[in-house]
Formats: sequence, structure tokens, C-alpha cells
Amino acid sequence: MAHARLALLRGINVGGRNIVSMADLRAAFDDEGFAGVRTYIQSGNVVFSDQRPTPQLEADVEAMLDRRLGVPVMVVALTAQDLRRVVDEAPPGFGEEPDDFKYDVMFLKHPMTAAEVMDVLDPREGVDAAWPGIGVVYFSRRSDSLTRSRMSKVASTEAYARMTVRNWRTTTKLLQMLEEG
Repeated sequence: MAHARLALLRGINVGGRNIVSMADLRAAFDDEGFAGVRTYIQSGNVVFSDQRPTPQLEADVEAMLDRRLGVPVMVVALTAQDLRRVVDEAPPGFGEEPDDFKYDVMFLKHPMTAAEVMDVLDPREGVDAAWPGIGVVYFSRRSDSLTRSRMSKVASTEAYARMTVRNWRTTTKLLQMLEEG
């Protein structure tokens, strides 16, 4: 029996690089035999059914995207249960003040850990906050102080190449899509 899965693709359709249409992305997944393929927004979120173990699934999807679309992309795959845990284990109040804060989840490529990422983060007091989770780091920053946030500093770290970031609204929408089947 196949299981609901999510593939988070890092770095497609960002800044005019690695442009991939969602129709081409869905077709690539369909042609590879994945079932129930759906995409969400243009940033590389693919919901589908598959039963492969996560490490194999990630490697297979990365190879398929490189072969089919000519795009070398890092993939973080999650089950519906994985994403449910990410949402349920968010810090208290996370995502509850969207007018005042920007909320992001950094999804980490195994074997990188939240502890490793926390070591390189340098949250600005009074602006940023970060919390480690299982396979993720939760990050918030004050909306009225975005230019003072150190979130962009993360992009200059080696750890950044082993993560993909989604905002809280996208994260919860993807969970809804996974659980709807």
C-alpha cells in the first residue's frame, strides 16, 4: 500500500534560477510512477503516494529531477506523520501572530540535525527567535524589523545547502493536503 508523501525541493523557481513549471514537475513524477501527484505553489512542494523508505525516495527523486528536468535539486521527503509531528511540536504560539511575525520552518536533510543548525544560527535578540525540533528548526522574526533579522545570514552558511525553508502557512497547507489524501 502506498503512503502519502511530501517532497520539498530546494532552490527551484527562486531568483530566476532553476525554473521548473509545475506541469513539468507533475509530469515527471507521474511518468516515474508516483500516484496522486499534486503540487502546491511554485516553490517545489510535491504531494504524492509512495512506499519507499525516505532515504531511497529522496535519492530517487533527486536523480529523476536531474535526469528529466536537468535540474540538480536537493530533496527533503516527509511522510504525513512526519509533517504532522512538525506542526504539532511547534513552539507554543508559533504561527499565531502572522501580522507581527514571519514564521519559517527549516526542513533539514538527514543526517544534519537541528543542534548543528542551532550552532550556526545567530538570532538577533528582540528580532529573531529559533527553536530546534526533530529534523527541523523553527524560526520567527519580527515583521517590523525584517531588515535587522539575521535570517538572511543563514544563507551564507554551509548548513544552508542541506535545508529547505517553508513559511508556516505553506507548512500547514501541505499538511492539510497530505491528510486529505
